[in-house]
This record gives sequence, structure tokens and C-alpha cells, in this order.
Amino acid sequence: MPHRGQQSTDGTGDGELAVPMAWLYAEYIADELLRSGDLMPPTSFEFRAGREALALTVFLSATDGELSGIRVITQLETWLSLTAYDQPWQEWVGERLAHLTAEAATATAAGRTPVDPDLELARSAWRWLRETELLAPDLNAVPGGAAGAGEDEGPKVWTPAWQLGLPLGHLAIHLF
Repeated sequence: MPHRGQQSTDGTGDGELAVPMAWLYAEYIADELLRSGDLMPPTSFEFRAGREALALTVFLSATDGELSGIRVITQLETWLSLTAYDQPWQEWVGERLAHLTAEAATATAAGRTPVDPDLELARSAWRWLRETELLAPDLNAVPGGAAGAGEDEGPKVWTPAWQLGLPLGHLAIHLF
């Protein structure tokens, strides 16, 4: 990546490279939660779906615009409630992204800040989660909702990545 001027972590200054620290930190937290749960191989698409869904949850739940390493443990309950099965997580993500995008557009138009690289990465993750479909067991087609004897047996259905990643992330938080 070409460097222009001095590096910056806050996106301020003319010609400086803005480093998306908030998004990278959210992704790191998500990755650590999933790895500690040892639910999927880190090279699988399912793991990526879980990491992206958790990273979005972590990033978008930071109300003050900054993630704090000290608060990770205190945030676990919030992330659990946001990723719970009966919660409208996808609507929450859409609303938070729309709100942050509107704020960023207003700030950019006023000349206060350049494009937010954290927000760009979050939108990219959400786009991947919505547009990518993964082949998963069709629990609705199996009598009693139980999976077949083997992992690769039984009916399969193409499912949006966020629908696989969200419960995986939720379980990883529980196991942490």
C-alpha cells in the first residue's frame, strides 16, 4: 500500500494514511473469542462468517466511537444479548451502519473528517455477510430438527453467511 505523508491512527491531517484501528481491534476481539471456543477451523468460511458477525457486533456496539481493551469483559453480556437468537440483529446492524454513514457524510461534507476507514471495513463486512451464501444443514428438513449421523450427511440449504456466523459468534461468547 503506498504511503502518503506520515501515518495516522485517527484519520486527521492532510495526506496522512488513516489506519482503521477500531475495526481491526473489533476483528481481533472476534477472532480471539472464536479461536478460544475452538468451534470451527480458522480457515473455514464458517469461521470467517462468525468473525465478521462478531466484529460487526463489537464495532457497532461501541457507542462512544472507541473500543477499550479494559471493557471487553464488561461488554460480553451486551454482545450476548445483541447476538441472541430472538433478537433482530440484522436490522440493528443496518440501522447502526446507516446512522454512522449519515454522521460520517455530514462530517465529511463539513470538511471536518476524511472518509472513515473503519466504517468502510464494517460496511464491507456487512456486504459480505449478506451477499455470501454458505451450504449448511437444513435443520427444518430433518425430522425433529436433528442433524444426520455425519456432518456431511442429510439435506443442505444455501444460507446467508450472517445466519451461520451469528449463532457461531454467540456460542463463542458463551464459551469464553
